[in-house]
Amino acid sequence: MTRATGGIPMRLQVRFAMRYALLVTAALGAAACSSQPAAPAAEAPPAAARSADPEHQNLTAPHGDHSPHKGGMVLMNGDMHYEVVFSRDGTHRIWFSDPVRNELPASVATGVTMVITREKEAPEILKLEIDDTGESWLASGRPVVGDGAYVKISYALQGEPHEVELPFVIQAPPTP
Repeated sequence: MTRATGGIPMRLQVRFAMRYALLVTAALGAAACSSQPAAPAAEAPPAAARSADPEHQNLTAPHGDHSPHKGGMVLMNGDMHYEVVFSRDGTHRIWFSDPVRNELPASVATGVTMVITREKEAPEILKLEIDDTGESWLASGRPVVGDGAYVKISYALQGEPHEVELPFVIQAPPTP
């Protein structure tokens, strides 16, 4: 008998190597058989998950679209998006949308308020109301003249309060 390193006969080393290879192959085969089937290929999202806005039709990934659809500024609260549109004449709106920017009814939020703080004036507290279509929250307040005004927006989603303070900014109108 020929001896390999370590004093173990070569034929025993070969037999051990073959058994080891068979054991590894069997273990891999068993693992492959017991694993879950491969996930199906990604399908197009259902119509409800696609943006209703034709300009953003193909943006279907959550948070893939943060562009304003109403001419305002888009903010987030968790997965919820909301678009705020300020107007110098004192008419302000808020729209809510889901993670892929499908519009949601205004009723997803409750207790929507704005506090507008102007330079050298007392803060103006506005309690927003749902508009006639049920799509947005609407406020009618005093005109906002000049620069330097700030707005604190407060509301609740599923009972959880949310508040943000931001400068009063008139966004450029959306491009056609």
